[in-house]
Amino acid sequence: MLQKGDVAPDFTLPSTLKKDISLSDFKGKKNVLVAFYPLDFTPG
Repeated sequence: MLQKGDVAPDFTLPSTLKKDISLSDFKGKKNVLVAFYPLDFTPG
C-alpha cells in the first residue's frame, strides 16, 4: 500500500477513448490525479 509521499509505481489503464495510457506518459509534463470509482460504470 502506498503511503503519503511515496512515488506512485508506473501503471497502464484503458482510457475512455479505448487507448491505453500509462502514468509514465505524463512524467515531467503534467500533474496527474487518479480517482477510482468502484462500480461507477457497471450496471446496478
